[in-house]
Amino acid sequence: MSDWNGVSDMWLARTLGAFAGACVSLVYMLPKSAQEAATRFLSGVTCGLVFGGPAGVWLAEKLEIATALSPSEILLAGSSAASLGAWWGLGAAARIAGRLGRETVSARGVIVLTPGERDETAG
Repeated sequence: MSDWNGVSDMWLARTLGAFAGACVSLVYMLPKSAQEAATRFLSGVTCGLVFGGPAGVWLAEKLEIATALSPSEILLAGSSAASLGAWWGLGAAARIAGRLGRETVSARGVIVLTPGERDETAG
């Protein structure tokens, strides 16, 4: 195992951060269905794994704490932040798209029902 030279530690920090960010997101914005939960969780973990390094470095530099943290801590924090951000972004986008699919807002800000909803309310 000495051939790894710390690579496994970095992947462990990256993976734990990605999973932690996705799990914390479950507490803040509950999904409406199992499909939404699976989609948002997998995209959160993927974003945490892919963008964890750059996000961690950016956060550490912005907060001016890069010298006080180890590379594993920076990677863990970055993966968590990237995963959490992806979860929130995808969840908000799904809810907005769902609302836009059901109703249309006119130029005056009045909600106009789609043809299917007009039929339901008329009967």
